[in-house]
Amino acid sequence: MANLLVRGVDENLVKALKERAGANGTSAESEHRKILESALSRPQKRNFAESLAAIPNVGVDSDFDRVQAGGDDSVFD
Repeated sequence: MANLLVRGVDENLVKALKERAGANGTSAESEHRKILESALSRPQKRNFAESLAAIPNVGVDSDFDRVQAGGDDSVFD
């Protein structure tokens, strides 16, 4: 695991980090890791099959049949 050294951080931010860590019962270092992970983690991309499976069921195929122009039930005249 890599190390990260952050310099030039405002004292008020350091104090807030330590207070937040204390409130959560963790070290400032651990709290810092949680904040970075939360801010920078990206959701895992879904593959094509998962994306297709997530499409909601919106009807049956016949609901999407085209209506030909000129017929009695035509919406296009």
